[in-house]
Amino acid sequence: MSERWARLALGTYRWAGAIIFPVVGAYVAFRASKGKEERGRQGERYGVASVARPSGPLVWVHAASVGETSAVTPLVEAIVEMGIHVVLTTGTVTSAKMVQDRLGDRVIHQYVPLDLKPAVDRFLAHWQPDLAVICESEIWPMTILELGTRRVPQVLVNGRLSDRSFAAWHKRASIAEALFENLAHVVAQSDVDGERFRTLGARPVTVSGNLKVDTAVPPVDNSQLAELQTMIGSRKTWAAISTHQGEEEIVAQVHQMLKARHRDLLTILVPRHPDRASEVATQIEAMGMKVALRSRNDTIEPETDIFIGDTIGDMGLYLRMAEIAFVGRSLTAQGGQNPLEPAMLKSAILSGRNVQNFRDSYQRLIKNGAAKLVRDKDMLAGAVNYLFNNPAERQIMIDAGLKTVEDMRGSLSRTMTALEPFLQPLVLQARLSNRESTWK
Repeated sequence: MSERWARLALGTYRWAGAIIFPVVGAYVAFRASKGKEERGRQGERYGVASVARPSGPLVWVHAASVGETSAVTPLVEAIVEMGIHVVLTTGTVTSAKMVQDRLGDRVIHQYVPLDLKPAVDRFLAHWQPDLAVICESEIWPMTILELGTRRVPQVLVNGRLSDRSFAAWHKRASIAEALFENLAHVVAQSDVDGERFRTLGARPVTVSGNLKVDTAVPPVDNSQLAELQTMIGSRKTWAAISTHQGEEEIVAQVHQMLKARHRDLLTILVPRHPDRASEVATQIEAMGMKVALRSRNDTIEPETDIFIGDTIGDMGLYLRMAEIAFVGRSLTAQGGQNPLEPAMLKSAILSGRNVQNFRDSYQRLIKNGAAKLVRDKDMLAGAVNYLFNNPAERQIMIDAGLKTVEDMRGSLSRTMTALEPFLQPLVLQARLSNRESTWK
């Protein structure tokens, strides 16, 4: 496809956003945002701001969900410390709560507008950002085009392209190039990601490593942890975290297999989507096991087989309750989930083999002996059993995980270096704005 046809296709997309989307926008918005925003704030999804814009320079930072929000938090803190206002958008209630818990009133939180021209127009007209910073793989064509029209610099940080996304964009290489040329800089997670962005036409591209490595260790309420540890006592525990549909059944089956050898076993199960907890509990109880739910404040009794962690923002709690962690979305689903938090919190890491979205992190962890991949429930049960029976080997994996994380650090400083040409003029503007306010 020629560049002319690529631009025509993008122009058609822009026209559709202006003419067609307002007609069907209500339905699209409902389907796209159902259950993902707070009641009373639905207007934000249409670009209707709920608070006033502060005076002075402002950076718009977007992080889709919990993982991206956690990754970008130290970056946001660094920008705020420069005296620059930040409006941070996310797409879920869970991530909004994380913003409130970790950043409070230091930033302005809004739900991200739908990628429809009317919504994006309203959002940009109100906030008038001086810089847009997008985290990971949030490539929204209408938003990128509208920012480009307004000549707002756009920087993609912690950028990654999954195998599937890269293949899809590569089939439409001319469209990708016409779109990605709007990005002022791409800061990629890995060499593979960097080369993929270059192939699709992004310039310039630098590689920083994964921002998630430079995040703080997930917090915990020590009193709650002590209370749960008292309930558990000396029982053997392992955790299955960020699980997706189909994996909870496998975890329950593994529990049954292991219990024949470890009568005091407790399995900690943390579904990726907490709203599935009731359904998961019913499924496991139908298999003849006793379940306790964190959200109900259930007591972990000696007869409890599986403790379901279904509360938001408590991953730091759940991972501190076990030294073995299976990371989901890797057996019955594709892509994997972030293994770095278990590594930070001293867990020997197990995972299925479908970890394409975190390939670089897993390659490093596996090379250093911190993680092992399993192909099915039998192999998972065998790996957990081995680590129960070999505490020295378990400790070797834990130590290797901590060292791997330490060796991977430095992404934040490299990302800030890439952003410096865009941020320094805003720092000067902020100082001038403050002086003018003082003189008045």
